[in-house]
Amino acid sequence: MASSIRPPAPRPCESCPYRRDVPAGIWASEEYDKLRRYDADTPDQPPRIFQCHQSDTGNDSRRICAGWAGCHDSDNLLALRMAALDGRIDTATHQAVAYYTSPVSLFSSGNEAANHGQRDLTAPTDDARRMIEKISHTRQDLR
Repeated sequence: MASSIRPPAPRPCESCPYRRDVPAGIWASEEYDKLRRYDADTPDQPPRIFQCHQSDTGNDSRRICAGWAGCHDSDNLLALRMAALDGRIDTATHQAVAYYTSPVSLFSSGNEAANHGQRDLTAPTDDARRMIEKISHTRQDLR
C-alpha cells in the first residue's frame, strides 16, 4: 500500500519552524504551540503526523515535515506509530522518518523551536515579513 502522506523532503523547507535560521514570528502562535506537544511523553503526544507547512491541508502532495522528522526521536513519536498502524504511511515512509538526518541546523526540541518562533509574533522583522508574504502565495488554504 502506498502512503497517503509522502516522506520528508531531503531538507527542511526555508520556512520550517524547526530550522534555527528561520526568522521568528512567521507562523501563528497556535502553529508553534503544536511543536511543543510532540515533546511530551509518547502517550500524551498528538496522534497525527506533523505535515510540512508548504502544502495545503488537503493537497495530494502533502508530506511529513522534515524538521519534525529531524528534531524528534522517531522511536518515541506516537503519530509515527499510529500512521504506520492505520496505513497512512507505508514501511518506506516510516523508515525515511526513522533514519532522517537534517542537512541544516534544527532546534533540539519542539519547545525550543516554539520559544524562538513565538518571540517576535507582535513585531516580526523584515525578513519574517518577506517569508510570510512568500508563504501566503504558496498556500492556497491560507487566503
